[in-house]
Amino acid sequence: MLSITFVVITLLTMVLFYLGTGQNRLVLIFSAFWLFVSGGIAYTGYFEDTTATPPRFLPVMLAAAGLSVFFYKKVSQSRLNHNFLVAIHIVRLPVELVLYQLFLLKQVPVLMTFKGWNFDIVMGVSAICILCYMVLAKKTLPGYFMKLWNIAGMILLTTIVAISILSSPLPIQQLAFDQPNVAVLQFPFVFLPAYIVPVVFLSHILSFQLSSVTE
Repeated sequence: MLSITFVVITLLTMVLFYLGTGQNRLVLIFSAFWLFVSGGIAYTGYFEDTTATPPRFLPVMLAAAGLSVFFYKKVSQSRLNHNFLVAIHIVRLPVELVLYQLFLLKQVPVLMTFKGWNFDIVMGVSAICILCYMVLAKKTLPGYFMKLWNIAGMILLTTIVAISILSSPLPIQQLAFDQPNVAVLQFPFVFLPAYIVPVVFLSHILSFQLSSVTE
């Protein structure tokens, strides 16, 4: 059930990002292709061999970064939908709940949950409030507020990504040796670092740019 829930969260992220980029077909096509490839490889258990050199998961991280750059260059700022770019961050709320369940299953350390050093849930809740205002008032919040909100979101996301990497069973592991982060090496939770995190971060950047224009 947890796996199905996470697949739904991932697909929701993809749809919201597609709508946020003005229904850019390249975004949808490459997103679906990347999810198929990364998910298929993870399903075989390939990434779970943490003794390989270089780490088998490294290409996923590099590919995810490259995909983000590709999306950034291909989207048209004039077609961006600010409401959907904010709505994407709502998925951070269910992601946090899934991470907590994975912690209970000893698949991730407590450091990666809202009981540890992960305060990303704040962005999910605040995104709901901001989106409700934007929809009901039919206007965006002041540019300076949205810029600060996006900066805060990027800082929180960068923090949890660093914790996640340092908690993973890799040569650079520095945290959570008693209960490392192994969930992201498995299907479908591989979608968190492979797709959801890059898309969420990119959505912050695009929203920040829109806020700068409207300020």
